[in-house]
Amino acid sequence: MRHSKSMYWKLSAYFFFFFFTWSASYSLFSIWLGQEISLNGAETGIIFTVNAIFALCMQPLYGYISDKIGLKKHILFLISGLLLLVGPFYIFIYGPLLQYNVFLGAVVGGLYLGVSFLAGIGAIESYVEKVSRKYAFEYGKSRMWGSLGWAAATFFAGQFFNINPNINFWIASVSAIVLFIIMMTIKVEMTESEMERAESINFKQVGNLFANKHFWYFILYVLGVTCIYNVYDQQFPIYFSSTFSSTALGNQVYGYLNSFQVFLEAGMMFLAPFIVNKTGAKKGLILAGFLMAFRIMGSGLVIGPYGISAMKLIHALELPIMLISVFKYLAANFDTRLSSILYLVGFQFTSQVGASIFSPIAGTLYDIRGFSNTYVLMGIFVFAFTTISIFTLKREPKNLNKLDPKPNSHIEPA
Repeated sequence: MRHSKSMYWKLSAYFFFFFFTWSASYSLFSIWLGQEISLNGAETGIIFTVNAIFALCMQPLYGYISDKIGLKKHILFLISGLLLLVGPFYIFIYGPLLQYNVFLGAVVGGLYLGVSFLAGIGAIESYVEKVSRKYAFEYGKSRMWGSLGWAAATFFAGQFFNINPNINFWIASVSAIVLFIIMMTIKVEMTESEMERAESINFKQVGNLFANKHFWYFILYVLGVTCIYNVYDQQFPIYFSSTFSSTALGNQVYGYLNSFQVFLEAGMMFLAPFIVNKTGAKKGLILAGFLMAFRIMGSGLVIGPYGISAMKLIHALELPIMLISVFKYLAANFDTRLSSILYLVGFQFTSQVGASIFSPIAGTLYDIRGFSNTYVLMGIFVFAFTTISIFTLKREPKNLNKLDPKPNSHIEPA
């Protein structure tokens, strides 16, 4: 029990500082691109598309390696090491390259951000979820600390950005040093049977996964629902700031709003496992989808910063339920030896594919139709796919809704 608590706190601290580092360097990314680098909506959309492409290239690789090595922390070591360079990268490489040539900067930035943050987060979340099953604690309660880390950095990000955006980047590097130290203290024991179980994974088993119709139904949900919240969030800070008398004031208030939202999200991360255990993973996914549709559509219908802020805060309810439901749905319906591949390919990779398709479309629509009209269209799109998923997602066995520290090994037949 004591060892389990120690592991919980170490991984929770790792989550906190990973998200703190990410938030300090990335929460105002679209504002940085627009105000500091002077890119328009379409160019910003291209940046996000390139980032998504690099992330999706890494996710299958991360997934397969993660499942193959089991609970060894090689990938955490790689990601933690890359994050030590985050401040100097933004200041001395990424920014100057984007000002010199947008496409060259996009490629270099996409490589770094894709490997470290955008694909890295999936590898980390998958790793912690595996460890949580081994040491019998709820993943959501550990992931909660990641939300708190994001909120803590975001609370001051808007103010620091108005002084000098580089302050946030240097703070991110300092946080990454703490992250690296924490990572070095994490030691997960692997039994011989666990090592054999991980090493038994091969490409044939991965191929069988893609012959499973329920896996494709899950991918359909991700493409039509979950990837849209990333597209929505990409340029939302620009829209939000435009509703204020000055962009500086808008940036500062957005920092406060985003921080408050993520604090609420952290609280929901603590409660979400209880909610999803009661409703079941499928109903959790459906509930999250309808909340998202309401939030996105509402953002285009309400007027003024107060109404827009209220819509944005719904994200704090929706995301934790969705994330916990995803892990529980995959664990209930598929072979848990492939848990990293399932999450990184089925959820993260598919989300990035969707983002690479929809980001430039959304960016162009923002420039032509405006944010409000585009949000209404996006909300309708999410509502339609959530409704479809009511009939396509599989209802998991009731006895698998609860936390099970012993991974199942069944493969759902096609």
